[in-house]
Amino acid sequence: MNDKEQSIFNLIKKDPYISQQDLADTMGLSRSSIANLISGLVKKGYIRGKAYVVNDLKQIVCIGGANIDRKFYVKDKLQMGTSNPIYSAQNPGGVARNIAENLGRLGLDITLLTVSGVDQGWEYIAEQSDPYMNLGEVTHFSKESTGSYTAVLDEAGDLVLGLADMDIFDLMIPEWIQQHVPILNQAKCILADLNCPQETLQFLCKFAKSHAIPLILVTVSAPKMKHIPDQLDGITWIITNHEESEAYFNRKLKHQESARMWLEQGVENVVVTKGRDGAVIGNNEGEIHPVPAIKTDKIIDVTGAGDAFSSAVTHAWLEGYSLQNIAKAGIVNATKTLQSPYTVRRDLSAIQLQEDTEAQS
Repeated sequence: MNDKEQSIFNLIKKDPYISQQDLADTMGLSRSSIANLISGLVKKGYIRGKAYVVNDLKQIVCIGGANIDRKFYVKDKLQMGTSNPIYSAQNPGGVARNIAENLGRLGLDITLLTVSGVDQGWEYIAEQSDPYMNLGEVTHFSKESTGSYTAVLDEAGDLVLGLADMDIFDLMIPEWIQQHVPILNQAKCILADLNCPQETLQFLCKFAKSHAIPLILVTVSAPKMKHIPDQLDGITWIITNHEESEAYFNRKLKHQESARMWLEQGVENVVVTKGRDGAVIGNNEGEIHPVPAIKTDKIIDVTGAGDAFSSAVTHAWLEGYSLQNIAKAGIVNATKTLQSPYTVRRDLSAIQLQEDTEAQS
């Protein structure tokens, strides 16, 4: 839903018998505009008939990081100890937030659970994120700063220095997530990234298992693999990469071996990416399939490609795709994101992803 559709949806949810004229007066729009917007909501399946009966659509709850990504590109050869000419770029980031935007653009109903400061950083994130997800459950801490990642890149585009201010995510403790149990109870599925502390992820594993709610864990980096819960038998999906898998198991692994080892830990489904070597996807029913990468010479920005992969895997799984097609959808969305200057590609939709995936057949 766009902003206007969301506002009308919320008004109708409060009063299913509200008239189109009352909606028009409240929204400051013409009655014909309201009629068109309602028609769109009916076609999209959010409401049905008169009196606008709201479909009870369960949300996907994304839990984890939301931060500002700042990049400083050095124009000429970097000189330490002095001023360097640069150009800069800023985008909303964070694994859970990026995945939430991808899923929102794919037409899914998303709630983001995260923590932030009360500052301009969060205002910017909220402005960019609000059209694609519900931010009403975000917890704001007045004495903390919204998470940020600052990267300095040399004239070749390689990282020279990365600065991560992510301490605020340590506040996503079990007591924090327990305040959101009513939201979790109504979730279609729960997706969490490893910015969450281990204790919080362990709570989510037990909660999801006891309430029969699918749980997807998305890894963030090799150092944060220490946040993986002790018991993995309540996890529906782990979406990770080969380097992170080797860090977790503390040994060198062959690509398909890494998938098998995750499944041996009790995970129901797993997908492990390995850059140009593609991905390996498997489940606890004995299926393990390698899926090749898509060759591309056009790479504009790698930021967000992993999150694009995770979101497309989640979407394809919810749509009932086969294992191989689930991984293929992830690879397609990641590749298209590599070719975009944006962290989340602007042309993403369920129809576009389907067309992109079919084009690779």
